[in-house]
Amino acid sequence: MNAINQDRLQNIVLAVLKDITQDWDFDLINGFGPDTRLIEDLAFESIDLVQFAVSLEQAVGRKGLPFEKLFMKDGDYVDDVSVAEIVQFLFREVGA
Repeated sequence: MNAINQDRLQNIVLAVLKDITQDWDFDLINGFGPDTRLIEDLAFESIDLVQFAVSLEQAVGRKGLPFEKLFMKDGDYVDDVSVAEIVQFLFREVGA
């Protein structure tokens, strides 16, 4: 995938989230957005994070993205990540 900007990456992230959660039984009042958090807002579990990471790699056409940079800090797992943080991570890894 050639030059890819943050808006496009955000659209990709949101599309993947909607696809993964389409059959889940919850209702986000304002839908998905930059502030949506995977664990707090969407109740992601570890298997969901793995599925999300694989789906993102497929969506951006890159395998082996270093998701540990997103999900870990100083050797510990982070408590949560937002859509905006995911977009920033992807932009650093695959952006223009």
